[in-house]
Amino acid sequence: MVVAQAVHQLRHSWSCPAEARNVSHVASLGAAHSRVGPLEKTRRSREGLKVRFGARAAVNVDSPNALPIKKRPVAQAKRNQYDITTFTAWLVRQEIEGAIDGELTIVLSSIALACKQIASLVQRAGISNLTGLQGVENIQGEEQKKLDVISNEVFSNCLRSNGRTGIIASEEEDVPVAVEESYSGNYIVVFDPLDGSANIDAAVSTGPIFGIYASDQECLTNLGGDPSVAQNCVVNVCQPGSNLLAAGYCMYSSSVVLVLSIGDGLCAFSLDSLYGEFVLTHEKIQVSTNTKKLYSFNEGRYELWDDKVKRYVDTLKVPDGWTMLYGGIYGYPRDANSSNSKLRLLYECAPMSFLIEQAGGNSSDGQPRILHIQPEEVHQRCPLYFGSPEEVDKVLSFLA
Repeated sequence: MVVAQAVHQLRHSWSCPAEARNVSHVASLGAAHSRVGPLEKTRRSREGLKVRFGARAAVNVDSPNALPIKKRPVAQAKRNQYDITTFTAWLVRQEIEGAIDGELTIVLSSIALACKQIASLVQRAGISNLTGLQGVENIQGEEQKKLDVISNEVFSNCLRSNGRTGIIASEEEDVPVAVEESYSGNYIVVFDPLDGSANIDAAVSTGPIFGIYASDQECLTNLGGDPSVAQNCVVNVCQPGSNLLAAGYCMYSSSVVLVLSIGDGLCAFSLDSLYGEFVLTHEKIQVSTNTKKLYSFNEGRYELWDDKVKRYVDTLKVPDGWTMLYGGIYGYPRDANSSNSKLRLLYECAPMSFLIEQAGGNSSDGQPRILHIQPEEVHQRCPLYFGSPEEVDKVLSFLA
């Protein structure tokens, strides 16, 4: 009973004055002395003095008869609604931690600026008469949309003006271009300025995809029509995806989202129109391991696919009570009209494969890992399968 009373006093010791605690202890110990023998009185008296003077160890809290001590809750710092992490602040933090250098910070900042400028153009495309065809074809023989051409100019100008980009290679350009305005850094940036631009007129999601490589050798020279310069640029650009330093994409949809990896996980930033800045909204994104819930294949080309691909996609269509929400696989296989598919290795497949692997997923062209493929030309195409590891392994088993 004495121990229980002592513990009870300790439970309230955070709010009771010291004098009140002492009086309470003396009263309780005095009452106890009147009911026990001399030896027990002495022992309990000593225990009481220990408790009285703050020796908490005297109370055996492990005893089954002891009451639990109620710990004082630790106050948690409340997150202010205005406590946000902007893309700029995030980049500075990465630089301080040594994840990137100051020159790469500048390159990524210029890409974010290009994404915001293009987002504004896309949102006003219908109003500003920016829908429809430009009337010219790119190097792949594809008719360019008006926004293809404009987005390419915006992206290229932002990269040229930052002074840290050595070579830029665009899906819309014939060959990579050495940047005369570069002062240091010499980073190689490959990009599709507006992936999915065919959907612009229907207001469906679009956005740029980009990847950043380090330069193997300097590519700073006056162009002057020297063919060796163009060849040097091609050699620098044709690197496997495993050499990527960073990659990302920006999606223009119900919101503008910038997804980025610098080789240490995957983050997403949403454009806040109030601040005009990308704000960190997701960290350490991971691909769902719950497979067989979502697949994305252009089934309009089903009859052109290889029989192995058809059989795999047919297995995804079997009713199985799927919720069709998260996880699964994306695929763009080769077909009878496109022996190497339609996606570009440098501008689309490698950057997206880099991102999916940073999120714990897998990617393949049906045989090797995408990031291991050595490009032989800047506009090389290849099939692409990426998503949950289990589902990618499954499609590879069908293709074997």
